[in-house]
Amino acid sequence: MEFRNFPPSAILKPYIRHYYIFESDSATEFEDTVFPSGDMEVIFNLGEGSWESLVENKFLRTPPVELWGQITKPLSIRSKGKHTMLGIKFFTHSASYFFNDEIGVFNDQISDLSDIVGSPVKVLHAQLLETRDIDQRIRLIENFLLKRLISNEKKSFRIAKVADILSSISHDVSAGHIIDIASKHNITPRYLQKLIYQHTGLSPKSFDKINRFQLSLTLIAKNEQPFTAIAYACGYFDQSHFIRDFKFFTGFTPSAYMDNITPVNLLLQS
Repeated sequence: MEFRNFPPSAILKPYIRHYYIFESDSATEFEDTVFPSGDMEVIFNLGEGSWESLVENKFLRTPPVELWGQITKPLSIRSKGKHTMLGIKFFTHSASYFFNDEIGVFNDQISDLSDIVGSPVKVLHAQLLETRDIDQRIRLIENFLLKRLISNEKKSFRIAKVADILSSISHDVSAGHIIDIASKHNITPRYLQKLIYQHTGLSPKSFDKINRFQLSLTLIAKNEQPFTAIAYACGYFDQSHFIRDFKFFTGFTPSAYMDNITPVNLLLQS
């Protein structure tokens, strides 16, 4: 397996965390679990293999162009065949800039992007299949994104506001802090909650919990600190609070996770 990241162009840097390519030469079937990341993604399947995700206790094949909504709980996936996957990882607040739907409708599911955007996505997918040059593939994706960016230009002020709010609430979702942030932006706390959900699919509390969880995964992967130190470094009240949240997002306690690190999640933490 190989996983590589690529930076976006300067004009798309405020919206795209990175592009990535995932390639697997092995046709061995395996099952894995994807954990909440706080970000939405679009994935173009360009290889001969297929992916399936668990939906209502059944594994269903994912579409050729996948839109990953906010994953808020562990999601089981299954791989068959060799893969080449080209992905777009948006910032938490920025996917809403490119899609007209309220982002929360995509939570905990993998949708067919062609059903949402239409024929331009099918054309782009065909173009990506016609070239194997990664630079050309990224240029094609960026041209597509720039057209979406221009067509949704009116959203720019609201998106910037949401980004500022998310930055302000990191590690402090107390009622008093939310009231202060809402006052700073001349909105009510209720509208602040609504604004964040519309553009991220998450409540402020869920956003904060996923952020802390993701930081804990990074620290666990480094294997340099005991779990108690990791818990406090990530803003948990105590180790039991940390273990409870970690198990909710992964299905494992932190110590059990260390013995069950899966291939895909190991790559995603790199």
